[in-house]
Amino acid sequence: MGGALSLTLGSLLYPAVLGVQKVDSAPERVIATPPTGPLTEADRDFVVEVRSAGLWEYPVGQMASRKGTTKAVRIAGEHLIDGRASLDAACRRVAQRLNITLPNRPSPQQQGFVATLKADSGKRFDTDMATLLRATDGQALSTIASVRATTRNSLVRALTDQANDTDLDHLAVLEKTGLVDFDQVLVQETTAPTLPAQDMTPPPPVATQPQVVLTPPANSTPSPSPSVG
Repeated sequence: MGGALSLTLGSLLYPAVLGVQKVDSAPERVIATPPTGPLTEADRDFVVEVRSAGLWEYPVGQMASRKGTTKAVRIAGEHLIDGRASLDAACRRVAQRLNITLPNRPSPQQQGFVATLKADSGKRFDTDMATLLRATDGQALSTIASVRATTRNSLVRALTDQANDTDLDHLAVLEKTGLVDFDQVLVQETTAPTLPAQDMTPPPPVATQPQVVLTPPANSTPSPSPSVG
């Protein structure tokens, strides 16, 4: 794995969905009672961080599809673009119905991930991209499961189902590249976060700025809206 990204991962990696920490601390703190069920602080944080994750993984997918040196890496990039665009559309629908403010930029840490991969090229890019995404998406699974198990809101529950499907698809295509450094992934998944909260939190949107939309590929199939059932 590229030395530059090894340093970046070791110093910056944190659970891909901030809800990991919030779910553990206040899973039952209700902040709203919409018709779709009580909304907790952890539910809100999950919706925000699904959005934040898409805002950095989507451009990484574009990079992979453009400068990946193998077909498997380019295919992984296409899955990242398609999956994140579809999940983001669902996230924005849920946020609108639940009156949740979404960011237009990922967290400073996630912006650092994008900058590191943008500076990479050739095989280093391929390996760094596959390992970084495998680590962050792997960590996200436990958060998705935790929110799925505790939420009482049907919209959030449906969003966790779609997030889980998307995450599993991305893990599969990343692993098929044959470039994931699983030893490095294990280190990152078991290392406690050390960054201050502001570096792990996406900035609030500027009031006058239109909402950023992650555009799906022309040949993608739209996913259904999260059910309220």
